[in-house]
Amino acid sequence: MKTHRRARGRRIARALAAIIVPLVASGAAIAMAASPSSQLAASGSAGQKPRNETARGTIVKLKVHAVKNLLAGSNDRVHGSLSTRQPGRSVVVETRQGGSWQNVAQVRTGRKGRFSAEWQPGQVGRYAVRAHLSDGTAQGKPKGKVTAYRESSVSYYGPGFYGSRTACGETLSQNTLGVANKTLPCGTKVALYYQGRKVTVPVIDRGPYAAGREYDLTAATRDRLGAPSTGTIWSAPL
Repeated sequence: MKTHRRARGRRIARALAAIIVPLVASGAAIAMAASPSSQLAASGSAGQKPRNETARGTIVKLKVHAVKNLLAGSNDRVHGSLSTRQPGRSVVVETRQGGSWQNVAQVRTGRKGRFSAEWQPGQVGRYAVRAHLSDGTAQGKPKGKVTAYRESSVSYYGPGFYGSRTACGETLSQNTLGVANKTLPCGTKVALYYQGRKVTVPVIDRGPYAAGREYDLTAATRDRLGAPSTGTIWSAPL
């Protein structure tokens, strides 16, 4: 009788185990699937965060704008905004002119994630500008570069010299773009700006020889700028 009871007990235990064990295993699998850490491990992204991503997984984009043409020594305003519109974020503005990047301003975003800062180019020339969040989660740069000019007295030349060779070995014509300068090496690029118009041309000749004038513009260069035959424009050897 006792043997019969023990056999019956073993059968009941096996039946219960057949029901309980699968249920426990199924519950563990569901818990693991619901765990964020297990999902990250499965995707291979655990512990990794893209440069332009916050801890919440939101991509941060930084829009940057800058004044493109100004006189050296005057202030250039750089402004922009964060796509996440977060106030109080630290923004660093950097510039580069042929060398390494230099930190020129640091501000915090205001309402709606906007910011505005000023820096001063001390030298004539062309600068690259960019801004980034100080924590490295977003970076942006404006389209094009900033050019810092100086004021230059100019005149123009051409008629009576067409068909002749310049001091730099070029044949001058009505369509030749370039400038004459006393000291800059032949071929040096010079950025010129006048009332919203700009052009970059090479040094092709020597001159001008009138006192106080820095450049002689070819007729084609003068016309491209809409500049007067004699007057003051902005210039920047590059």
